[in-house]
Amino acid sequence: MFFSHYESLFKQSAFMRFWLARVMGISANQMLMLGIAWHMYDITGSAWDLGLVGLCQFIPALLMALPAGQLIDRLHRGRIFAMCMMLQASVAVVLLWAMLNHVESRGLIFVIAVVLGINRSFQMPSQQAITPLLVPKELLQRATALSSTGVEIAIIGGPAMGGMIYTQGASAVYACCVVLFVAAFALTLSVKYRHVASHLAASWHSLFAGLRFVLQRKVLLGAISLDLFAVLLGGATALLPIFAKDILHGGPQELGFLRAAPAVGALAMSIIITRWPIERAIGYKLLAAVAVFGLANIGFGLSTQLGLSIMFLAVAGAADNISVVTRLTLMQLETPDEMRGRVAAVNGVFIGASNELGEFESGASAALIGPVGSVVVGGVGTILVALAWVELVPALAKRDTMTS
Repeated sequence: MFFSHYESLFKQSAFMRFWLARVMGISANQMLMLGIAWHMYDITGSAWDLGLVGLCQFIPALLMALPAGQLIDRLHRGRIFAMCMMLQASVAVVLLWAMLNHVESRGLIFVIAVVLGINRSFQMPSQQAITPLLVPKELLQRATALSSTGVEIAIIGGPAMGGMIYTQGASAVYACCVVLFVAAFALTLSVKYRHVASHLAASWHSLFAGLRFVLQRKVLLGAISLDLFAVLLGGATALLPIFAKDILHGGPQELGFLRAAPAVGALAMSIIITRWPIERAIGYKLLAAVAVFGLANIGFGLSTQLGLSIMFLAVAGAADNISVVTRLTLMQLETPDEMRGRVAAVNGVFIGASNELGEFESGASAALIGPVGSVVVGGVGTILVALAWVELVPALAKRDTMTS
């Protein structure tokens, strides 16, 4: 039944090659980030330093976001994505060299985080802007759901494999990352599509066109900002090494299970959405999903059992997937092709703020009130945001269907 609903997409060979490249690249990225997080906590034992890794990624990603979106609309998006894969392969090579020569340090990890932040500003909008060029419009929602499924497979497999491989040493993780990134680079270059450069992207005025486009559309702005505040407050990713090591008394393998758990829930939800797409009352369902995300994070923060913690993270991932698929589908349907790179870049700023800046917020608050307090307070804040958006963004709350 699952495959029958994807059959028409499987026939889109360019889309499937790019889908596979994304799965390999994101798997490698997840392994890389797991290695970096555990490595940093092993070196310093500091929640503050774990938060600073997120901040070091966010600042360059924020500064580069709008120029990146402009370039993505002017240049070949597939080649930009391919170069992002090769840059991350280079990062993994540097970390592997540092491990083998025993020169790894806190400072090196911060520098690596800055490079990954710059890379993210190009990778996220380029991969989002490519998908609509590879499938017919009528397949876009299912293509978005299948893309989300691939991402979740990568986020499940990447940390799980990374945690197991890390038991052989961080150098083994980084070596595997190099292989996967290079494979993703080569596969992306094989994806062919008709590239039409945006002539409007060449002026300074157009640099901010994506931001103006989002600000003028209350539903898009509401959906993107909702995700920003929900993950900014409710995300616990940066603190997972602390929960794995100090609260659940595990190691890198347990950290891998925790990092993979949200993706397990998200993958299950992707399959459900593919079988039964969200067609009516999408606004209220989106807000309800964000509230469930907050509740699940509260449960995770209070849990002291590995199995229970994994369950709460899986529920959080399932709820978050509803937000991701809804937001991306709305964005793709309401944005003209020549604007997709810049609008995706704006979306990337919000996502980067929620993820990387959220990691800094989590690390800073954990340093002040402890990891449990940080996650629980963040979960409560997420629920309050979902309730507030009913009144603050009524256009989003009352949105009935994907198409206006």
